[in-house]
Amino acid sequence: MRSSEYHVGMKKCAFLSLEERGGFVIDDEHAIDPLADLGWQVSTVSWRQTDTAWSDFDAVIVRSTWDYWNDVPCFLDTLADINRQTHLANPLDVIHWNLAKTYLQDLEGKGIGIVPTCWPDALTAGSIAAYFNRLDTEELVVKPVIGANGEDAYRVLRSDSAERLERIAANFRGRECMVQQFMPRILDEGEYSLFFFNGAFSHAILKVPAKSEFRSQEERGAKIGWVKPPERLLARGREALEAIAGPLLYARIDFVRDARDDFVVMELELIEPSMYLRTEPAAPSRFARAIDDWF
Repeated sequence: MRSSEYHVGMKKCAFLSLEERGGFVIDDEHAIDPLADLGWQVSTVSWRQTDTAWSDFDAVIVRSTWDYWNDVPCFLDTLADINRQTHLANPLDVIHWNLAKTYLQDLEGKGIGIVPTCWPDALTAGSIAAYFNRLDTEELVVKPVIGANGEDAYRVLRSDSAERLERIAANFRGRECMVQQFMPRILDEGEYSLFFFNGAFSHAILKVPAKSEFRSQEERGAKIGWVKPPERLLARGREALEAIAGPLLYARIDFVRDARDDFVVMELELIEPSMYLRTEPAAPSRFARAIDDWF
């Protein structure tokens, strides 16, 4: 556990993290000093420390829990325990909704543009081949419904061998998956992420995958940088945010430009998004202020 200096009268906040930092780039610490200025002591606590007295904290904020998908039931049990003892953010019902990427269906049903997606009951080599025609594309992305960090995400070409399709299908046997149209603009332009704190836009970044990669995670070599979002992109972000039921302490919405030169949602991150606070000087203070206002 890592804590800021404690003074009598300060409120106590826990940032939930993963057990081992590993190779992940985590910048939650940028918010610790701004929170201290607002009267908060911050501790970084692994969500796996189930013997923690959560009631000792005035607030618990899900942050870098980037190993939860290896044990989702335990993760949800921990969050439910926290929710019984103190204030949790984002709210537990929002986390349950956002856990599976089927939330994209809800957004699409509310008129929000998403990457064209199919939701197979089961995946076979033959069904993968059929999705090229169904989605009118030469390339697909197949990935799990529950997952993160680009794990088990496959870029599939129409020209791929039957053997490769068989291997991909076998990897999803007994697991829910999704099949999406591959969006080529992610390679030559990148993926945009918009950040909203307590409903207000904070900052945006552009993530450009490394050469020979299509996934935009920093840990996979993507180039990350601050960007001023185009007005249309910012409007799409606000529309997506308004489509979500209930207030949110934080939201990250990932977009890619489509063939019509518009922006569509790739993912909506409401559980443990990296905030990239280091990319914009005022972002840590904005996040700290949002936390102070929220609780």
